[in-house]
Amino acid sequence: MLEKYENWTKDFMEAWKNLEGVTTTRLISENALYYENPIDEPCKDFEEIKELWAVVPSNQKDITYTFEIMAHNDEYALVNFKMERIFITNNEKQFIDGIFQISINDEGLCTYFKQWRFTKSESL
Repeated sequence: MLEKYENWTKDFMEAWKNLEGVTTTRLISENALYYENPIDEPCKDFEEIKELWAVVPSNQKDITYTFEIMAHNDEYALVNFKMERIFITNNEKQFIDGIFQISINDEGLCTYFKQWRFTKSESL
């Protein structure tokens, strides 16, 4: 069970790091409940999820990350991730400490994704 969550999270974070939005969305079920932000409504459909990831290659670079599975059961996992990235548009370095709540189906696709993240930025 733990290995399933670790493998999915590693693949997800590597695709993000490598600016591969299409690869990232291939890890998500087309009928996933996907929350980009916990206080907003989930994405209305898979096209909206793809739109979120389509902009990543044009607005981010130099991504590094670590993650740890904090808790898991048959239904969900809580993942703590830490990331550094540069926003291309304003040349700002961002430090992120966040949580993903994920659910993975038997095909290895994410069916539920919700994230909370805290960000600190500094100008370069």
